[in-house]
Amino acid sequence: MCNTFIMANVGASPHTGHCHSDKGFKHETAGGCSGPGVDSFKVADLEIELVKAGAEKPDENTLGFGTVFTDHMLMINWSERGGWEKPHIRPLQNLSLHPAASALHYSVELFEGLKAYRGVDDKIRLFRPMLNMERMLRSAHRTCLPSFDKEELLKCIMKLVEIDKDWVPNSTTTSLYIRPTFIGTESSLGVKKSTKALLYVILSPAACYFAEGNLSAVSLWADPKYVRAWHGGTGDCKMGGNYGASIYAQYEAINAGCQQVLWLYGDDHKITEAGTMNLFVYWINENGEEELVTPPLDGIILPGVTRQCLLDLGHKWNEFRVQERTITMNEVLRALKENRVKEIFGSGTACSVCPVTRILYKGENLIIPTKENGPELAKRFLKHLTEIQVTPWDVLPT
Repeated sequence: MCNTFIMANVGASPHTGHCHSDKGFKHETAGGCSGPGVDSFKVADLEIELVKAGAEKPDENTLGFGTVFTDHMLMINWSERGGWEKPHIRPLQNLSLHPAASALHYSVELFEGLKAYRGVDDKIRLFRPMLNMERMLRSAHRTCLPSFDKEELLKCIMKLVEIDKDWVPNSTTTSLYIRPTFIGTESSLGVKKSTKALLYVILSPAACYFAEGNLSAVSLWADPKYVRAWHGGTGDCKMGGNYGASIYAQYEAINAGCQQVLWLYGDDHKITEAGTMNLFVYWINENGEEELVTPPLDGIILPGVTRQCLLDLGHKWNEFRVQERTITMNEVLRALKENRVKEIFGSGTACSVCPVTRILYKGENLIIPTKENGPELAKRFLKHLTEIQVTPWDVLPT
């Protein structure tokens, strides 16, 4: 690896705070549907084909999200008969799929999202990448796609980022978004596990949704007629079907004057997620304690990497109670009426930390005093996350 690139599991962090627990993430393999063949690809077998002339780099001041892509991509094919083929880094290119490919008809696919940051020391760091590899492996198991060695995949991704390192933006409010994707490619209309698959990774320089210290708040539309996930489903996996099915409700939220959907579940209207974010409530609980609470990982919540980091930081600071438990809309209504709510905010890879200032629920606009309270905690979390991501620290091997 070149000396300007650092792979890190963020096992250590700067003096600003720690973020190194993998609590809440199951460590497992995805071998249930793998079949015979090569168990995993190896970075040692990686074959590289470079572009003859790279594309022009975008203006970092005009970056959006996910619309510009780097020169190269990682591609790894698998078949039930032959197992994993050698991994290849090739020039970015369109995929060639049979029109009966299982990913196109039955959503036999999954993806991940993580970021590489250019630090103030000009070194490039990945933010807690092993958590993404664990989650991707778990999603593969749920989709009956083959298992792989998560460390070997991470090494291949590192090599891809190293090759396209000049695409990593220089600003602390930008990053290189990494999108691993895993799709079934068998040409069959049968509803069954795919006997062929493709794992590929593309890279996209992207701006943060919010500049540090200037968090833009969002409004949420809460209506129980739409459900994002349910017990026994795939809400805890990062599959495209979960997101495609949410688009209709998203546009209803926009038509109602809100920016995102607050997903509710059950007759008691449990709070689950906000758009594609995990949700946090910072309040004084009914026992008079200062508390940060987020819904538990009960099978309908995506175990977000940023979510885990905020929980880790909250436990590390030990300044308020930190809880993972069910939250209902009635609890939020009661707490708002009693002036106990301090802040509500979302968390995610794309947005980092996103304050919530309004919830439209049963025709009533609930004003959340997030901005009136700073938002001190949301700003503090964002500041610490940014420092962890771009500030030099001692790196532990993965």
